[in-house]
Amino acid sequence: MTTTAPSAASGALLDVSDLVVEFPMRGFRRPPFRALHGVSLDVRPGECVGLVGESGSGKTTIGRAVLGLIPAQSGTITFDGRDMAAMSRRERRDLSDDIQVVFQDPYTSLNPAMTVEDILSEPLIAKGNVDRKSARTRIRELLDQVRLPADAVSRLPREFSGGQRQRIAIARALALSPRLIVCDEPVSALDLSTQGRVLDLFIDIQEQTGVAYLFISHDLSVIRHISHRVAVLYHGEIVESGECDQVTARPEHPYTQRLFMAAPVPNPIEQTKRREARWKLMAEQAAKNEGSAA
Repeated sequence: MTTTAPSAASGALLDVSDLVVEFPMRGFRRPPFRALHGVSLDVRPGECVGLVGESGSGKTTIGRAVLGLIPAQSGTITFDGRDMAAMSRRERRDLSDDIQVVFQDPYTSLNPAMTVEDILSEPLIAKGNVDRKSARTRIRELLDQVRLPADAVSRLPREFSGGQRQRIAIARALALSPRLIVCDEPVSALDLSTQGRVLDLFIDIQEQTGVAYLFISHDLSVIRHISHRVAVLYHGEIVESGECDQVTARPEHPYTQRLFMAAPVPNPIEQTKRREARWKLMAEQAAKNEGSAA
């Protein structure tokens, strides 16, 4: 990570406090499944906070709660000092200018029947205060920002590679000049070389615009590349958090250590050592858990 983290003195743009989310379970009198157990985190203006954990850890649930796609049982989510749960429907709709999302799969997040021009102009025209001419000017700016050619406007998503489609999705998220983008596994569907280029694009855009990211990933090496601060989620709880260099290079919690050892490295000898160390750590943890249960 080459960018400079925002000052700790700056106030939080997004503040999640003691967030609890439950999902109902099918079956007679079955208690709800608690996906999040009082999670707290914050994102400052212009900062990237990485949220990392394995599948099922609850990290995407946090992103969906921030976006208002699922309700919270308790806790608060505030944006720029405003309680999002207390907002009216109109206020929440207006908040879409400030909070946008980039989803995981670039192959399904774009309407296959719409041209790039239609995809990028849709959020602009939906606001009702942008005409077609102004929208076209903004679209050219967006394509330049994500490093796609101007002639992309007349093409359909199927004519682009996965990395290019994700650039279109990023451009769409940037269309309304948001202050926060929730990035939900935005590079996990891409090959490694394309991942690196898209991550560098995210960093460049943040340096140019000052947008903040809540960046969700299962891959600690991805999180290390882009984040200023990191929160590690395990079974719906944050087990470790702190500055990126500390958490990703010198993890303290056994779960974070396992994520660190699972991250791929280009050296096959080092990769083998990491794999053996991870197996040993998992065996030690399993033995410890059995001893506690006994």
